[in-house]
Amino acid sequence: MQRIRVLDSHTGGEPTRLVLDGFPDLGRGSMAERRQLLAERFDAWRAATVLEPRGSDVLVGALLCEPVDPAACAGVIFFNNSGYLGMCGHGTIGLVVSLAHLGRIGPGVHRIETPVGTVEATLHDDRSVSVRNVPAYRYRQAVAVEVPGHGRVVGDIAWGGNWFFLISEHGLRVAGDNLEALTAYSVAVQQALEDQGLRGEDGGLIDHIELFADDAEADSRNFVLCPGKAYDRSPCGTGTSAKLACLAADGKLQPGQLWRQASVIGSQFETHYEHAEGGRIIPTIRGRAHLSAEATLLIEADDPFAWGIRL
Repeated sequence: MQRIRVLDSHTGGEPTRLVLDGFPDLGRGSMAERRQLLAERFDAWRAATVLEPRGSDVLVGALLCEPVDPAACAGVIFFNNSGYLGMCGHGTIGLVVSLAHLGRIGPGVHRIETPVGTVEATLHDDRSVSVRNVPAYRYRQAVAVEVPGHGRVVGDIAWGGNWFFLISEHGLRVAGDNLEALTAYSVAVQQALEDQGLRGEDGGLIDHIELFADDAEADSRNFVLCPGKAYDRSPCGTGTSAKLACLAADGKLQPGQLWRQASVIGSQFETHYEHAEGGRIIPTIRGRAHLSAEATLLIEADDPFAWGIRL
């Protein structure tokens, strides 16, 4: 019988399942190299961890790894129901709170290696976490795509650790009682982008769609469709980073100026940015995570769905 030991948390409502042990040895390469090895040779472990019957479409997995750099406190590989992520803001906040729960770190600044670079995370005395993300930037502005059933849709393509298509003018209510319509619209946009060959820099797949609206208690409210067609319950750390990059490029938000981003369920991140080289920015995302479970996943040899339900 296989065993996978996990620690579950949620950040603003979005769950993270931290894998503590039980996965195959991925060697001592970079997080990008280990992610590739996991995807190519050991993807069944990802599926067993986050797919039904043990997981769900909304669950994000985070494999805890030994870092390459001894100055880093951890390495991490993020994954979900459809594959692998470059970076995950809410997941990094959950990782830091989980490491503190395990007694591995205390308040202060900690370096964490991800497949797209090293980030810095600060565990504050009040148990909130700030993540100084990888550089973010807007790649293309006001890109038009023809979406069947919806007509011409205009948005920005931006990088915040994953590729995003950000839409402000969509004609939909961004609210918890309108999730079906928001999801259907976003899925149609993502498919149209793919069909029409619209991608991020160097051909990167635009696998996140982000819709914006006004919010009574924050600067903005968003709906984020993630890979695998699940929506983000949190304001999405990488999506908010992409949003800040667009605001900075438009001159609508200054370095150090606070931006409060709300999610479709009302949870919030507090954010700001600093300038970086090449017209990029370094976003900082602050939020809270709460622990929800400690568990050992069991994989029986005769279970027909031992390695996840794949439809």
